[in-house]
Amino acid sequence: MAKIKRELFKTFINCTPESTASYEVLGEDLEELNIEMGANVSKTSNILGENSITIDRYEKTSSVSPYKADSGTALFTFLKSIIDDEKTLDDLKADVVHVDIFGTEVSGAYPAYQEEAFIEVTSYGGNTEGFQIPFNIHFTGKRTKGTFNPTTKAFVAE
Repeated sequence: MAKIKRELFKTFINCTPESTASYEVLGEDLEELNIEMGANVSKTSNILGENSITIDRYEKTSSVSPYKADSGTALFTFLKSIIDDEKTLDDLKADVVHVDIFGTEVSGAYPAYQEEAFIEVTSYGGNTEGFQIPFNIHFTGKRTKGTFNPTTKAFVAE
């Protein structure tokens, strides 16, 4: 048994959801990136003092903060277009791929899940460290199991 290094679980975001997928890995300038599961929990107690717990779905989110803008990236272009065009509804939809680099590699690809998500820019501006665009990822629950090649940045559904 071996502990898994954090860099072996990677999250890629599709920065061009309206055309051919262009994935960028999240993590530069981030010391932490968590996917909050947001379980919907229902608890009831009966007259015998027994408890019943039901978890019927997850409402997953992730907060990417800080995101220090780099004008040479597709992610910056995507986020800036959300700001400039004040995008809403389906214009905020993208897909995110979570890749288990610690999993079994086959021809350069690793086990992965692609998930539909909506991107919410929470603010923009920042301090003297540079222009920042922190954002939240809201997962819809639609996910596809497959493999992802981090070199070619290609997802293949099972």
